[in-house]
Amino acid sequence: MDIDNNLKSGVAVYGASSSAIPAKYLDAARRMGELIARAGLTLVCGGGRAGIMGAAIEGAAACGGHTIGVLPQFMIDKAWNHPALSDTLSTPDMHTRKATMASLSRAVVAMAGGIGTLDELAEMMTWHQLGLFDGPVIIVNTDGFYDPLLEMFARMTAEGFIRDGGLLPATIVATPEEAISIISHANA
Repeated sequence: MDIDNNLKSGVAVYGASSSAIPAKYLDAARRMGELIARAGLTLVCGGGRAGIMGAAIEGAAACGGHTIGVLPQFMIDKAWNHPALSDTLSTPDMHTRKATMASLSRAVVAMAGGIGTLDELAEMMTWHQLGLFDGPVIIVNTDGFYDPLLEMFARMTAEGFIRDGGLLPATIVATPEEAISIISHANA
């Protein structure tokens, strides 16, 4: 996006909106929110009240952090937004939601999630590859959650579908601590 990344203090966190997932993923998201807040950064997310989004918001809020939820108006109308958000931004649609989140962020982090998370991650990896987003794109591979996707990326590389020598436009880490370290050093 065309906003100077040095002026942005947001970290977009993508993840499941469902809470019917193993606690280890919610714990990792809560920790990610805490670390973002403790680093003096703003948590930018889809703003949902449940799942990974809700846990990340709660983690950041518990540490006094600033949180921005970006939701299409239809989700706000259904009261899907988390009550602990510092700010709620309304968008007309999902496409604008993703672009707004990116424009507010100096880095993006994909936690465990489903189709929506994969959509957000794939778009940001593409934007990074095309030079439209120059911050780090980080996949937090909690307990090997993303291993099957990483195998697919390896196959894409082996068969020539990922160019630039197979350089994946994302960094894979195991923990939120590793993710925040990359974000802190990338924008220092």
